[in-house]
Amino acid sequence: MAVAVRLDSVTKRFGDLTVVSRISVTIEPGELFFLLGPSGCGKTTLLRCIAGFYIPEEGSIHIGDRDVTRLSPDARDTGMVFQSYALWPHMTVAQNVAFGLELRKVPKAEMDQRVAEALVMVKMTERAQYKPNQLSGGQQQRVALARALVVRPQCLLLDEPLSNLDAKLRLDMRTEIRRICKQAGLTAIYVTHDQKEALSIADRMAILDKGIIQQCGSPEEVYRRPNSKFVANFIGEANFVEGKILSVEGDRAVIETAIGRITSTALPTELVRAGEQVAVSLRPEVIHVAEEPPTDANVFNGQIHGTHLSRRSCAASDQPRYKRRRHHGAKGV
Repeated sequence: MAVAVRLDSVTKRFGDLTVVSRISVTIEPGELFFLLGPSGCGKTTLLRCIAGFYIPEEGSIHIGDRDVTRLSPDARDTGMVFQSYALWPHMTVAQNVAFGLELRKVPKAEMDQRVAEALVMVKMTERAQYKPNQLSGGQQQRVALARALVVRPQCLLLDEPLSNLDAKLRLDMRTEIRRICKQAGLTAIYVTHDQKEALSIADRMAILDKGIIQQCGSPEEVYRRPNSKFVANFIGEANFVEGKILSVEGDRAVIETAIGRITSTALPTELVRAGEQVAVSLRPEVIHVAEEPPTDANVFNGQIHGTHLSRRSCAASDQPRYKRRRHHGAKGV
């Protein structure tokens, strides 16, 4: 049965360095929750605090109705999938998957049944007697997932599980991990620095920087309504135009910028007011070039200065073009 995971003011230090600072967040039962951020932002440290490998100096961690802040990793009822897979090379796939059950002294008949069920879930039944060196990277990752799932954890923890795979395998395994987590009904916490991974399969995500959560929300909310320039720049690609807010009415803001007035319905208007300096984030996919000026808002004259097309195709590059720009607001930092 899926459970909630609750962090209350969790702080972790190494000497004088504060790596995680007073983080509070609740991961809902059955949610696939991503911890996302640049290298050194504290996401892996936070995951290791949840797993029990690190004990926080302050705050508490609850899994379900249990306070697990100071429990050892094996007492937390979590499953961990590591970046390196950490499979025993001398054991078969089935033996690797069964390892955690042996430590828990599960009866042989029940162990065999649970191993078989876990291998079915990750589609590795036919390779049960293979050794890890006979498997591809993607297959090894499936075995690592099965090993974590077979103990029937309340929470699954994944530490950059796809970073060692090539691009094609990463794409395939993204959807497989989501399918497996949802099929098993698990609460899962997934650490990555890959924005595309998070945007494609997360239910919700938290963006970290310098040990602090900068924004938490659904992929669409974080992408479409970033609450800072850092978040807008980290999630996807963005072009920034500095400006000043002229007016705010409901969910609509009018911003004066160097390229003209921009009307925004994506700016987090609850966080800004008239007169403030802001940075407007323009996503590449919402910038359109037109031969004739459209009649709607956010249309600006411009010139094309360069293109990847051939010189012949660019013969008219000095002619005016009209750019219609929808936008996603990001408050200036």
